[in-house]
Amino acid sequence: MDAPSEAFLWVKALHIIAVVCWFAALFYLPRLYVYHAMSDDAISHQRFQIMERKLYRGIMWPSMIGTLITAHFLVDWGDATRHYHEATWFYIKVALVGLLVIYHFSCGYYRKKLIDNAHYKSHKFWRLFNELPTVILIACIILVVVKPQF
Repeated sequence: MDAPSEAFLWVKALHIIAVVCWFAALFYLPRLYVYHAMSDDAISHQRFQIMERKLYRGIMWPSMIGTLITAHFLVDWGDATRHYHEATWFYIKVALVGLLVIYHFSCGYYRKKLIDNAHYKSHKFWRLFNELPTVILIACIILVVVKPQF
């Protein structure tokens, strides 16, 4: 197998950066929802609304777009296409990324619901909701590194 091109390595580096930023936001935004649901005063509600909006629009969206675009290029790069499309682990990972995209959009939906009612859901719900991306991250890393044969 030939060594990867420099361009491929740059795209891979950008992909890893985007994934790390996206997961940081996926972990932190629901944590803000926990604190938002626990707050009782108007100043705190306004503060959380601003923090949630800036995180969702300014970090989560660009990171998700960067992750998906760079992933597309990595998968379609040369011989990797054939290798990935023959592997079951790859399709499981793609499905998990699809779940993350749905989770991302649900965070946006919930952000808007919290604007109208900070106590829309309990802080216990948000704590549980916050665990899903962790489980998906662990599964994705195992799939990509171990590449289990099913």
